[in-house]
Amino acid sequence: MSLREHLYELRHRLGLAVLFVLLGGVFGFVWFMVPLGPVPSLSDILLTPYCALPTDVRFEPVPGQCQLFQTKPFEAFMVQFKVGIAVGLVVMSPAWLYQVWAFITPGLYARERRLALTFVLIGSLLFATGGWLAFFVIPEGLEVLVSFGGNAFITALNAQDYISFVLVMLLIFGVSFLLPLLITMLNRVGVLPYANLRKWRRFIIFGLFVFAAVATPGTDPVSMIVLAAAMTVLFEVAVQIARVHDRRKARREALEDAENATDLDTASDLDLAVKPVEPARDLDDVT
Repeated sequence: MSLREHLYELRHRLGLAVLFVLLGGVFGFVWFMVPLGPVPSLSDILLTPYCALPTDVRFEPVPGQCQLFQTKPFEAFMVQFKVGIAVGLVVMSPAWLYQVWAFITPGLYARERRLALTFVLIGSLLFATGGWLAFFVIPEGLEVLVSFGGNAFITALNAQDYISFVLVMLLIFGVSFLLPLLITMLNRVGVLPYANLRKWRRFIIFGLFVFAAVATPGTDPVSMIVLAAAMTVLFEVAVQIARVHDRRKARREALEDAENATDLDTASDLDLAVKPVEPARDLDDVT
């Protein structure tokens, strides 16, 4: 295709991707207030970490009810809209990822297509695992945060700040869990060999702890330590995968070199069979 046709194709794929995300956003917007059969509403799910705080440190305007504060006009609507779009990105991820996939597939070889599809599936699983872990870390982190100040303070969070905190935590944990996938991809293409990973292991682990301390939106040590420990374990898994891959690659290259190598001390095979010589032709016949 020409450059113009590529741009038209990109616009078409992006338009479909945005449309799918908006459709998923409508689903998330409705799910925020309406339970889906046995599945509770999204607002109840998101409020679970906050409602898990002890009642003596959490302000309850109505006894027995766990609610957030709305301090600005339309704040509840904007929170519901933001959560709906986030849910749309997750729920409709197969649809909009397919649009991205359909745009880049014509430029890949068959082997690259299979490899990229595997990485996409594993990446989705790792991202979901990170978000699941963050959902269990948030209550512990909140309990540590609200414990500062003793009895001088009581926690009364507004909806915008709390929902943003939860979404950022889910996003950071999900993206951080993609670290082994990134290392494996770089190792596969030869950019990051196992020898360098082994040499830089201590510095990388130190950098992971620094990243966890900076990236987590809260200042609680629980979320920092859990994120850093999880990333360290995933990094070690990626290092071992790189070690196995490089060892197999070196063994395969050694076999190929042995097959293609030529021993200079060994004489080449000569054909020593006696063959009759054709009689010379007369010059008069040639002329």
